[in-house]
Amino acid sequence: MPTVTSADGTTIAYERAGSGPAIVLVDGAMCHRTAGPMGPLAALLQSRFTVYTYDRRGRGESSDTLPYAVEREIEDLRALIAVAGGEAFVYAMSSGGALTLATAAVEPGITAIALYEPPFLAEVEDGARLAAYTEGLRELLDAGRAVDAVVLFMTHVGVPEQVIAGMRANPGWAASAAAIGPTLAYDDQLMAGSRVPRELTTTIRVPALVLAGSASPSALQQAAKATADALPRAEHRTLDDQTHDVAAPALAPVLAEFFGA
Repeated sequence: MPTVTSADGTTIAYERAGSGPAIVLVDGAMCHRTAGPMGPLAALLQSRFTVYTYDRRGRGESSDTLPYAVEREIEDLRALIAVAGGEAFVYAMSSGGALTLATAAVEPGITAIALYEPPFLAEVEDGARLAAYTEGLRELLDAGRAVDAVVLFMTHVGVPEQVIAGMRANPGWAASAAAIGPTLAYDDQLMAGSRVPRELTTTIRVPALVLAGSASPSALQQAAKATADALPRAEHRTLDDQTHDVAAPALAPVLAEFFGA
């Protein structure tokens, strides 16, 4: 497995596949290269792009260096862009969009970005629920209850109780949840209160595409629109019949068209 060393010494594991212009895929919360949506998407894009998928710090085969800071994750993504030759498109899912925006504001090698449903929900709902989640998450992680933190996150994003119960019954789930649970605090810190970071977005001059699914909750659709409105060169599109768990076959041709490959 190839790796790149980030500025603080953290080892970031990644995969490269395909040929053509470079594109880096950035996961949202709870996901990494082998557990999440980027594998199927990479398989569909690699005929047109050189696709880079990676494990964000603290996930999969990447290491971690404490204490966490948003700046360190920005350095991780910049290191991947350097590996890709110094220029790349970036596609991000969910809270990975916050990382992509923060990086695009400082990394000239990002030539265009596409985001799917960045969950800036404080744009469209009372922030009290979001603040309560942040407080509860920190309390659980401070108490060493990473598995409970994962359950809190899943409940927060609307996973039905019976689905969570089924997952908890699977052998090995608790170990996986315990491993990735602490990284939920990273995404929560990146989201910074779940408002569009307009002090950053106004400085991002590269072309941007912000997507949402027509079958997603209206709050996520509105948050995507608010994000697009805050970017100087953004286009907003809605994908028919898609939810937050967007299907790779529906997404890949849209990205290929936007990124011009």
